[in-house]
Amino acid sequence: MEIDTPQGPAWADIAEPGGAPRYLMAITHGSGGGVDAADIAAVCDAVLADGGAIARVTQPYRVAGKKMPGTDTAAQDQAWRIVVEQVRRHRELDGLPLILAGRSNGARVACRTAADLGAVAAVALAFPLRPPKKPERSRADELRGAGVPTLVVNGDRDPFGVPDAADASAVVVRPGERHDLARDPQAIAGIVVDWIAGRLG
Repeated sequence: MEIDTPQGPAWADIAEPGGAPRYLMAITHGSGGGVDAADIAAVCDAVLADGGAIARVTQPYRVAGKKMPGTDTAAQDQAWRIVVEQVRRHRELDGLPLILAGRSNGARVACRTAADLGAVAAVALAFPLRPPKKPERSRADELRGAGVPTLVVNGDRDPFGVPDAADASAVVVRPGERHDLARDPQAIAGIVVDWIAGRLG
C-alpha cells in the first residue's frame, strides 16, 4: 500500500500469517538499502511463521530514489509515524501489540519513535553506534532513550561498532558478522523471534 507523508509517498508491504496474527512488526531498511535485505527478509519469514503480521516499510526518501535520508531526523521520524499509524488501521492489525524494527538507520528510527507509537518492544539490527570516520559521535542515547524493551543484534566485525550491554535490554553480538548481517540471517531471525516470545509470553 502507498501512504502519503509530508516527505512524499512511502510503501508498506503487509503480510499476515495463516491464522489471526498475535502481534504486528513494522520493519524498515537502512540508508542505502531496501526491505529485501537478507536479515530483514529472514526476520519477516520467521515472524510470519511465529504468528506475527509484518509490515515492510520503504521510507519516502527511498521511494524517491535517494540513498540517504538526510540530516533532518525529525522529518524522517514524522513520516515513519504516519506510516505505522496508517498500517495499524489496516484490517485485522488494529489493537495488536506493536513491535518496531529496523536495520542500521532504520533501527535508529525505530528506537526514536517506539515510545511515542506505543510499541511494546523494539528490535535494532546492525545498530550504527558510531560513524566509522567520526567515532566520537556515539548514538547510544537513541538506544537508551527508546523507552521500551529493546533487542540489538550486531556483528563483531561491524565498522560502526557494537553497543554496550547496558545500552539496551539485550545486546547479541554475532561472531564473524559485519554490518550487513548476511553471513547467517536465519540465525539472526531465530534470535529475534525467541526474544519476542520472551517479551510477549
